[in-house]
Amino acid sequence: MSTDLDWFKSSYSGGQGECLEVAPGPTTIHIRDSKQPHTPDPGPAVTVTAPAWAAFLSALR
Repeated sequence: MSTDLDWFKSSYSGGQGECLEVAPGPTTIHIRDSKQPHTPDPGPAVTVTAPAWAAFLSALR
């Protein structure tokens, strides 16, 4: 996985780090646990397609 991804987490995330971070790409979305150390290795992540991510977000609403 590329380490050049721009990771971000929601402004709704708690101050204790109990959240996920996402890094959108052109065709995939990368998801990781924000509590994992990310240097020098970006840590484990799940990668899903953009349509799968959109379906997941739609199901949450």
